[in-house]
Amino acid sequence: MKDWMGKIRTLSLFSLMVLLLSACGRDNLTALVPKGYGAEESLRIIIITITVMIVVFIVVMAIFVFVLLKYRQKKGQENMVPKQTEGNKTLEIVWTVIPILLLIVIAIPTVATTYDLADESAKEDSLNINVTGEQFWWHFEYPGEEIQTSQDLYIPVGQKVYLNMMSTDVIHSFWVPSISGKMDVNPDNENTMYIEAYEEGVYWGQCAEFCGDSHSLMDFRIVVVSQEEYDQWVTDMQNVDPDAVPESTTAQEGKALFEQSCISCHAVGNTPSVGPNLSNFGDRTMIAGVLEHSEEELVEWILNPASKKPGNGMLDAPYLQDKSVSQEDAEKIADYLLQLKASEITPDSAK
Repeated sequence: MKDWMGKIRTLSLFSLMVLLLSACGRDNLTALVPKGYGAEESLRIIIITITVMIVVFIVVMAIFVFVLLKYRQKKGQENMVPKQTEGNKTLEIVWTVIPILLLIVIAIPTVATTYDLADESAKEDSLNINVTGEQFWWHFEYPGEEIQTSQDLYIPVGQKVYLNMMSTDVIHSFWVPSISGKMDVNPDNENTMYIEAYEEGVYWGQCAEFCGDSHSLMDFRIVVVSQEEYDQWVTDMQNVDPDAVPESTTAQEGKALFEQSCISCHAVGNTPSVGPNLSNFGDRTMIAGVLEHSEEELVEWILNPASKKPGNGMLDAPYLQDKSVSQEDAEKIADYLLQLKASEITPDSAK
């Protein structure tokens, strides 16, 4: 009896922990409050599936209780053998057909939705964005607008946006639960999905495929803005001048250090880069996708990225190997990066 009570207490504690932890994490990182077409369709399938499972559970438990009460062993019947039903074709047909019908109920809307979300008929007339998964960050290229950026994906509200996704290393998975479902991001082939957001705002995304030490820190955001704001953001990003001279002397020195120690991996402006594009770094509200956007965090990230994101590609940076960047140098580089503002349309300004 004591063993059973202990197990019940352990189970109760575990259930309470699950409930508490389910409330942790990023805002709107949930599939249960859809803000986009894909998420809405996914929730519809979830509801259908759960409804079928609940009905099955109720029926099975009702039959179980009925049989338990009606056919329980009574006094004087210890040696009685109940009537056997093996070979009963009617029963066998019933318990074979019912699961098939239930699977059909789930399969039809699931298959229809899968094909619907894979529809690329409007791709040529829609906004296309190339998405690249890296360890452990995301790169976004707008080929039609000649824009390169990272971590924050800007899209206009109420429009289909096609994402053409590939990975440069391992398999990742692109997932913004409030807007759409998941899509694998592979190193060998390009996968395409479209997203369509109903409301302006900032929506958190996450890599949903275990991809290394810092898989859980591979966050990104989709910033949904009005068409007017999106057009303004595009214009601002296209006009980023990588040669612009910062106002403060410290930032000017930081720019020189950046071009000496960081430019081999990063880029400012609309050019490809090995590491994250930093054109609008000062407009962002997170560092490396998960850190507070402050000078202190940025300096620590520059000097010791392993402490923030173990296993990330920045650990192989030459300046970390030869320790050519000091604390003072890192502070100057941070001052320069925080002044890289491309637009007034930022995540903070999104509704």
